[in-house]
Amino acid sequence: MKILSSTQIYKADQATIKSLGISSTELMEIAATKCSDWIMGRYSDRSRQIHVFCGMGNNGGDGLVISRILIESGYSVACYNVNFSKKKSEDFQINLEKLKQTGYTPLEIFELKNFPHIASKELVIDAIFGLGLTREPKGIAKEVIKKINCSKAEVVAIDFPSGLFAEGSVTEPSSVIKADYTLTFQNPKLAFFLPDNRFYIKNWIVLDIGLDQNYIDSVDFQYKAVDEAMIKAMFKTRERFTHKGSFGHSLLIGGSFGKIGAVILASRASLKTGSGLVSTYIPKCGYTAMQSSNPEIMVEVDDENYLQFFNFKTKPTAIGIGMGMGMHLKTKKGFIAFIKSNKIPMLIDADGLNIIAEHEELSDLILENTILTPHPKEFQRLVGSWENDYEKLDKQNKFSDTHKCLVVLKGAYTSISYGGKIYFNTSGNPGLATAGSGDVLSGIITGLVAQGYKPLEAALIGVYVHGRAADLGIKNEESMESFIASDCINNLGKVFKELV
Repeated sequence: MKILSSTQIYKADQATIKSLGISSTELMEIAATKCSDWIMGRYSDRSRQIHVFCGMGNNGGDGLVISRILIESGYSVACYNVNFSKKKSEDFQINLEKLKQTGYTPLEIFELKNFPHIASKELVIDAIFGLGLTREPKGIAKEVIKKINCSKAEVVAIDFPSGLFAEGSVTEPSSVIKADYTLTFQNPKLAFFLPDNRFYIKNWIVLDIGLDQNYIDSVDFQYKAVDEAMIKAMFKTRERFTHKGSFGHSLLIGGSFGKIGAVILASRASLKTGSGLVSTYIPKCGYTAMQSSNPEIMVEVDDENYLQFFNFKTKPTAIGIGMGMGMHLKTKKGFIAFIKSNKIPMLIDADGLNIIAEHEELSDLILENTILTPHPKEFQRLVGSWENDYEKLDKQNKFSDTHKCLVVLKGAYTSISYGGKIYFNTSGNPGLATAGSGDVLSGIITGLVAQGYKPLEAALIGVYVHGRAADLGIKNEESMESFIASDCINNLGKVFKELV
């Protein structure tokens, strides 16, 4: 699903109005009706007091329509016009008259003494500002936002939390609505995926309002949300006349004394992802643990407690390297020599990334289309610090383009950069914030590359499957607190069944 800019959203509105032969007021009615349906579906108690705060623009117009529909449906509604400007949009004024025709006139808020008392058990609908805001709210608008946030009532934002910028970082946190739910139109917005905005967007729901799909399909995109439909389109089903050799050979290289578990998890994940053969290359100290925990997996060994030679004999179709590998001086030396000579498709994780961060010249030597899987701290070691999430995305794209690699930046809404574009994953939950989770992801992606998936496909499918396995684990057996990395592996089969 494409993540459109505010300009593209505006153009999609105009294209829809033209293609359907409707007015902007009629399109607003469609959007607000969708919001109202969602609100009535979630909040069925019609006696619960609902406070609707409307700005002077089209977002306020949405709020006026929602107020009218809820009132006509028997809800207890108080609607307020937040008068921060004398300028009112045409659609706002049209819908203000429509609301008045029902016998209800919104209350006007010119100054803070007009602000109502809001109990914590009541509901607030935020329709003050929409996507187009480029400056921090001032005056009465800012004061209203602060009062809403202090009310402790549940807040539903229409399209976008008021005060948040569509394509820029927050400059004054007290000027932004903290929404429990954001009902957005047609496509998700970039701001939803950024950690800096986590306090303002707890949950978001995309409502299909029928915007012109031909226009949306025609526009180029820089950002895209990865969903199940996208993954299903890439996922390959198996033919009857195949054998283990048809599905590649994964090699997982890593481990050190006390950290063999990282490679055990990665190799098992690679096997459960469908890699026909899986081998590991580990220190001798991990041999017994690996063979006893994963009898299906082949093992080659290096030095006693850490890696230094990297002279494996197997001939894999994909390599995953770095998990639990450590930073021993001889390990670093061997890893650097290996990177300089390797010609096999590869994923680099954990200490492999940390070694590259210490030796910047290695970034130019890695094989084209190599997949890097850093968590934020590892990524910071590679590219330096950033002031906000937008600068972080720029650094991610630049690093990916400069070194012709894929960067899988792990976290909530893991982002995958490649070819000047960034893809945000939408599966997963905080249960994945557990030891070994990243090792499992590396094993999954390596297993997909080994099977012949293109690097971008492997990264997108791998991240989605990893997150979805956690979602199913939380739904069926575990809590977020009890979920561990092995639970992710154990749920992979359920995810693949969903994809075929």
